[in-house]
Amino acid sequence: MNTFFCSDNSRIVGEDIIGSVANHQTYVLIECPTPWAAEAFDSRWVPENLRTLVKEVKRAKLPIKFLLIANNFSHKSDSTTLLIYQQQEGLINGFCKREYKLENIQQAAAVIKKFLWSRNSGGYELDANSTRDILVCTHGSHDKCCSRYGNPFHFHATNIVADLNLNNVRIWKSSHFGGHRFAPTCIDFPEGRYYGNLNQDLFKSIVTRSGDIKSLEKAYRGWGILPSSIQVVERELMLRYGWDWFNYKVAGRIIEQSADKKTIQAELIFEKPDGSKYNYRALLVKDETKTVELKSSCNATQKSVFIKYAVTSLWLTSTQFVTVTA
Repeated sequence: MNTFFCSDNSRIVGEDIIGSVANHQTYVLIECPTPWAAEAFDSRWVPENLRTLVKEVKRAKLPIKFLLIANNFSHKSDSTTLLIYQQQEGLINGFCKREYKLENIQQAAAVIKKFLWSRNSGGYELDANSTRDILVCTHGSHDKCCSRYGNPFHFHATNIVADLNLNNVRIWKSSHFGGHRFAPTCIDFPEGRYYGNLNQDLFKSIVTRSGDIKSLEKAYRGWGILPSSIQVVERELMLRYGWDWFNYKVAGRIIEQSADKKTIQAELIFEKPDGSKYNYRALLVKDETKTVELKSSCNATQKSVFIKYAVTSLWLTSTQFVTVTA
């Protein structure tokens, strides 16, 4: 019997989880009752037309992430929720949401196709709202840590949201979105921020944006609008500016990277709600003390190397303030 749990191992070695988030242009979330197969879109409730669409998108290598989602009522619902979160250009504070209420999951493929190819998806779209959708990976058939830690966390998160009367927050079970060695792990949409190694107190801080911001240092995996290697810069600024940071619009890029990828120069620009803009530059160096070699999942047969970066310098290069005239 395999008693190895990848998330336990990651915590034991003290892995720094920042920078473990992929950058996807679009997320397509389709409500589908559990249980899910190890490969989510091989699950019994997934229709063939949707399975085919997912394969076509993968073959074309489009920057689109398909996920199955469910809540405690999905198995008896008479409709199917479809959510599409898409990244925009320029300074942004998250993803733009489109939400659809379909009669059944068989309609999902046609609606998704229409949206991807023409940005028009027929008459199933609901009016835009400010709901937060928090996805907790519970995909135990893909990795047992997401069952062991994800399912209990989903239960507690659902209760916390209810107890706090957060009517604008929906908690979903989700199929695998990466990082099961950080279970329990979640994505917070529409921002697209990822968290891992979660507990109930950390989750309360995240949903209410209160408490000690430094408590997120070991739970923050990164922001999906930024390249993975420079997500550590955003964490530095988040810790510096506190909870106000979550109201800022941000853009970031790699300016220069050495051939051996040991050093990176990055730029991160942000805009405050008052319109003032700040431009930061950062020098990142491969952190040999934090770079780890370990198994990425419970079923991995070999270890993988996970390179970690340290922000060795971070400096403000320019500011642009808004002039208020009387």
